[in-house]
Amino acid sequence: MLGCTILNHQQHIGLQKLSALAGVTHSSLGPDKHYKFIQDDFSGESALACSCFRILQNLELTCAVGQLVYETIRAHHKLYHTGSGCLLFLAGAWGRVALECLQRGITVGNIILSMSEGMDLCLDVCRRSSVSIKALGAIQSESYGLGLHPSKKPKAQKIKTLKLSRHFCEVESENVSTELQPHQSKHPDIAHIAEGLSHGCAGAMNLVVKASRIQSKNNQDISCSTFDITKVVTCLLPGTPEDSACVLPGCIFLLCAEQASLAHQLQGQHLRVALINGDLSDTYRHLGFKTPKGITCVSEKSDLSSSSKEEEWLEKVVTLLLNLDVQLILVSGLVSENVALRCCRHRILVVEKVKDSALQAFANAAGAVPVTYATQLSKHCVGTGVNIVIWRELSSHDRKPTTAVNICTAGNSELVTVVLTSCVHGKLQSLEDQFWACAYRLHHVLKDNVILPGGGVTEMLCVHHLHKHAEHDVRCPTGEKQNSDQQATPNLYRGVVLHLMADGLIDYISTVMVNTGRFSKVRARTAVSQHLRNYTENFSISAKFSQLFLEGEDVSAVSSAMKSSEGTSPMIYDSLSVKREAWRKALDLVFLVLQTDAEVITGIDQKTDGAPQNPEFAGFTFL
Repeated sequence: MLGCTILNHQQHIGLQKLSALAGVTHSSLGPDKHYKFIQDDFSGESALACSCFRILQNLELTCAVGQLVYETIRAHHKLYHTGSGCLLFLAGAWGRVALECLQRGITVGNIILSMSEGMDLCLDVCRRSSVSIKALGAIQSESYGLGLHPSKKPKAQKIKTLKLSRHFCEVESENVSTELQPHQSKHPDIAHIAEGLSHGCAGAMNLVVKASRIQSKNNQDISCSTFDITKVVTCLLPGTPEDSACVLPGCIFLLCAEQASLAHQLQGQHLRVALINGDLSDTYRHLGFKTPKGITCVSEKSDLSSSSKEEEWLEKVVTLLLNLDVQLILVSGLVSENVALRCCRHRILVVEKVKDSALQAFANAAGAVPVTYATQLSKHCVGTGVNIVIWRELSSHDRKPTTAVNICTAGNSELVTVVLTSCVHGKLQSLEDQFWACAYRLHHVLKDNVILPGGGVTEMLCVHHLHKHAEHDVRCPTGEKQNSDQQATPNLYRGVVLHLMADGLIDYISTVMVNTGRFSKVRARTAVSQHLRNYTENFSISAKFSQLFLEGEDVSAVSSAMKSSEGTSPMIYDSLSVKREAWRKALDLVFLVLQTDAEVITGIDQKTDGAPQNPEFAGFTFL
């Protein structure tokens, strides 16, 4: 249980709680994440987590700020599955910026205005630093796509060194042509992009690449294909070594002994399938028709036999399924035990917890129509051509026999299952989170058609621009055309706020470095400061992708930390949309807590410029 640690008993407790919560998840930043055991003091149960979202999910957040933070992180995780740690860290860092500004006498209005302008500067840097996928592909083609022109012999030509990728090297040859061959694609290899987006999870990203290639097997130009995450599902197998993870076409489901026996009988047949979008039980009602708990109609109470209604409904459903010759039912929700047993007796296999997108893929491939209630089924809703293949016989962690089956269609539905394995049952969820983080990063990069320089480069560019604009405000606080003293104050405050926002980004970069285990906080900040001093603004391609920690003697230790096992320095990429939304949500969270704190503290009209002279308000910060 976490009761949101209060740093002191002065005002703006909400911002202090936000900062304290952000500190809980520092270990989940960067490529070298650390696992945390979270134990319940009352029940003794524990959970293993290594991501920001899972840490917060397993904490009992008793304060309003904690609930607000969790809802923000949950919404971001549901959409992007990555970037939650960055979001919460920057919310904490920029929350401290707001506190510092308040202590310096800056009003809430000026804080929000200046920080919003700072965010606009950062987003503009992201936009200017992004590189299109096609542009990256053209450069890659020039790097490892050079060859002899088939029709003529070119000139004693020397290719200069290009410091964009480890694939680039100095080449001296008399027979080298810089012309692209007709068959050479201008799209980059998807494996190269995926490598740069792995962020320390190379194994998970390899599975993502395999899933992408299976989806694109009918597409001749694999490198430019999109990655459809809606057609990907995961299956967790405990008790198996992690190196046994694999990717298979179709959908893998784990069946109990009774279901497995029926699956063996149905194997090799072209099955008729029904799709249920919801729970399969007599009490299920979709969202618009659910009655409040604890309220029972008199007419329902008069029926003394509560089981008779269920039996009547069950008999009706089974009869309908038999008349339609349904042999397989895929359900997105849960299936009541009575329904599963009755269907099994009539040789109808029922599979629950099917992903909604997978259900739709089966609908498209088999010609089926998903329905909310089983009683809505008709001959037009039933699909055909679904196959069941017994994939593997397993013994689960609780020593109960389990069978893994592959349910697929004769047509190409592009459904892919990623099987994740581990001997440690508690680690499976973390492995699944790592896979989806990699999958969504690749998906959004291909969807956006642009990439950002990673490894701290984008953050450092933002720091540089924030400093540049802040120093300009300090040198020219009133501007060239401003003569009024009243107009000088906002610009002066803006410079202070921008400097503090830049410090928050520096703190983020240095924390990631510390998490590698090779740096102290002081050494990390020193390395970042040294790089800033040596930095000269240059928005050429080579400058965008000269990784932050890969040059200079002063940061050689960081360079070795970021290098791969082969001794080369891999490129690191980020997703533009993920980073942009994480930063925006972080600042929105700070503003919401800041304004709520202000209303709670003052209790007066926010337009009032001065504080009341009443002694009972002594010690309060009026905004």
